Amino acid sequence: MKKHLILLIDDEESILLGLSSYLKKEGYRVSTAESGEEGIKKFKEGHFDLVITDLMMGGIGGIEVLKKIKGTHPDALVMVLTGHGTLDTAVDALRLGAFDYMQKPCNKDELLMRTRRCIDQLILNHKVKAYEKFLPVCCACKKIRDDEGQEPGTGIWMEPDLYLAKKTEIEISHSYCDKCAEDFKNEIMKDVQKHKEKKGARGKK
Repeated sequence: MKKHLILLIDDEESILLGLSSYLKKEGYRVSTAESGEEGIKKFKEGHFDLVITDLMMGGIGGIEVLKKIKGTHPDALVMVLTGHGTLDTAVDALRLGAFDYMQKPCNKDELLMRTRRCIDQLILNHKVKAYEKFLPVCCACKKIRDDEGQEPGTGIWMEPDLYLAKKTEIEISHSYCDKCAEDFKNEIMKDVQKHKEKKGARGKK
């Protein structure tokens, strides 16, 4: 099994020692950097499966680190660490492409859980890239045809999330993107308004 390589960036030595110890005991390989500048340099020189960076650091902060990393490798997975009172900055980081964030002080179990989730996403991304070169996708409904074990062209058409769950063995979570969430909210508001109008009309009779 591949030991995934993680780049850990924080300007507090105690944080680096503690988190790297947790991750190494879990079987990950860990490289550390004591500043944003050093972290960016190491990232450019090596190949990392995941970058975990503090947001608030002297010199180059976590937001700039994130921008540099995503600018170099848009598919790179980055998790940011944020102290109390910097939640808005963490949200900004997510908007800029961070995959996840975690508040300090870091709980060991939560750190390992979130790291595992990032690695699962990495594995999923790799598998999807391998499949996307030859995946038969319906241009109308976007279902994917599973030809595995079948004569090409005769497989079963499946919903994308079911297909990915079957092929990658990674649990798929369902949510709404920003646009769909807004559309869904607007539909609910319309229904509520219609209900009020009907109720008001009945009251006038």
